[in-house]
Amino acid sequence: MPELEPTIELNEDFSSRGATSPAWSAVRDVLTTSEMFWLSTTRRDGRPHVTPLPAIWHDGSLHICTGAQEQKAVNLAAEPHCILSTGTNAMNSGLDVVVEGTAARITDQSTLQQLAKLWKSKLDWDFAVVDGGFNDGAGHTALVYAVAPAKVLAFSKGEPFSQTRYSFN
Repeated sequence: MPELEPTIELNEDFSSRGATSPAWSAVRDVLTTSEMFWLSTTRRDGRPHVTPLPAIWHDGSLHICTGAQEQKAVNLAAEPHCILSTGTNAMNSGLDVVVEGTAARITDQSTLQQLAKLWKSKLDWDFAVVDGGFNDGAGHTALVYAVAPAKVLAFSKGEPFSQTRYSFN
């Protein structure tokens, strides 16, 4: 499936004078090359839950996996809207990226096979595809989700600073 091209909008109120938006390709590169992300979900009682985890960018979505009993899976089952963020811990350099979207379970065997290969090539994690998910060979089975972006925010740090919204409507 071809990736959608977003509508790009620089927020001049939160950008340096003369700043420009990063090209979508630069933002996509951050999503593609980053290994660790922060997943933000909502518990049933409304409290937030944030946890670090690896994610894989593929076919226009970020893909994550988690055990069915883990808090993030419980949260996503009740409320699939979530945020994944990545970037640097530096104040004056780098590009931070925030992806807002809805998590959808991936159970298609062919897609899971492709994703297992990507996890192996990017993170050197071995997953066997089992009925509707991944197995790590040690008896742990994981659910796999795709988070297609509804909106992406990119924060360029260092002069010029910028804040840009990428919308996928």
